[in-house]
Amino acid sequence: MYAIAPMPEPLSASRRQRLLQCETATIGHFHHRGFVDPRIHCQLDEVRIAGVAVTLSLPAADGTLLSHATRLLRPGDVLVIERQGDCRHACWGGVLTEVGRRIGLAGVVIDGMATDLTTLRQHQFPVWSRGVSSLTTRLLDQGGTLNHPVSVGGVAIHPGDIVLADENGVIALSPAEVDDVVDHCLELQEQEQEILQRLAAGECLPDISGATALVEAGLVGADQH
Repeated sequence: MYAIAPMPEPLSASRRQRLLQCETATIGHFHHRGFVDPRIHCQLDEVRIAGVAVTLSLPAADGTLLSHATRLLRPGDVLVIERQGDCRHACWGGVLTEVGRRIGLAGVVIDGMATDLTTLRQHQFPVWSRGVSSLTTRLLDQGGTLNHPVSVGGVAIHPGDIVLADENGVIALSPAEVDDVVDHCLELQEQEQEILQRLAAGECLPDISGATALVEAGLVGADQH
């Protein structure tokens, strides 16, 4: 059985531009929700994407609904695929990479396997997965859901959530929180540049951060001397 809901509203160009200035690792300094299991990692180096989540749930060895979904995907979408616990069958490979490239997908996040890494890397097509497998899905007509909530890397992701992904990880944000998170992230990244300048000028990191002051204030007894 298949369940297909309407496509979510696309991410605006202005929001995408601001998100692409953000590093997931910077967001991880202050925001602790929405980070998928770090074992879901990028198969490319030095890549960052941002886009609206189009969510897909596929059973085990079946890729029928994924093939159908390519008719609906739009430029800039991030396809987020729940594999229902399957870590044997690769649902994304060389042919789908060519399809995704032609559509203009921002990228794909899979709680499972991919394949045809040479093709992915030749096209520099961004895919996050748990690993690679030579065993692939096929058309088995076993059902699935499109644009319904999914669980990917321990995170509940809804269609229309905003996905930011880079070489350090993947985070899904609700549209309502994106702007605040981006503002805070960009502010911290500016502060980091200031810290690097102070380090280059010869200052010591624990003096800048205040770590030494905290440790010295917490020393007891003979340790104070």
